[in-house]
Amino acid sequence: MGLLAVFCTNAINILAGVNGLEVGHALVIGTSLMLHNLLELWGPLRETHLFSLYLLLPFLGVSAALLYHNWYPSAVFVGDTYCYFAGMTFAVIGILGHFSKTMLLFFLPQIANFLYSVPQLFHLVPCPRHRLPKYDPDTDRLHMSTTSFRLSSLPWPGRLYLHVCRALGLVQLTTAEGAHGLSTCNNLTIINLVIKFCGPLHEKTVVLALLGFQVACSGLAFVVRYPLASLFYDV
Repeated sequence: MGLLAVFCTNAINILAGVNGLEVGHALVIGTSLMLHNLLELWGPLRETHLFSLYLLLPFLGVSAALLYHNWYPSAVFVGDTYCYFAGMTFAVIGILGHFSKTMLLFFLPQIANFLYSVPQLFHLVPCPRHRLPKYDPDTDRLHMSTTSFRLSSLPWPGRLYLHVCRALGLVQLTTAEGAHGLSTCNNLTIINLVIKFCGPLHEKTVVLALLGFQVACSGLAFVVRYPLASLFYDV
């Protein structure tokens, strides 16, 4: 339960910082959970799913109003406060509603972002204070943010990770000539990964792409939870 609470709060917080992204993700997750609760109201855990709805409905109302003001161009900045509030709300709902495994199914983008970010989060690769994309005012586009380091100074798991990801096309790693040259790598978030694959994008386009990914993952989560439940839940 402690690990779930820590993960939910921080997983939203490290996939954030672009207008409308964290609130939009929370709305998609919250709406998916609401649908799950409604589908389970006639099951044996009716009371726990009712309790979940009692917490979710006010949260969704507040988040929808916040997204209206946080959407690009944002008039308000949500900061860490909303990320932790949203994450803890989901953690409480998953724990007290007795569906923590299903809860994590709706966090697939956040899990992917966490796994992709692990080398920087655990300092196997240098991690700057902010890993947000860079904004170019001349083109009104977001570009990948990068970090520089001496590749030879990294611990071997960090070097291995970067080489494997470069081979798979998941990082843009450039190394200067010479034994003491600096290497440059994009910061390891799926926000930067989208820009790597698609090139410089408008901020709203980045957010819409990531929210579309969140919606697709929620659809996959429902497929796993219901048609394929016997493969994942009856073990």
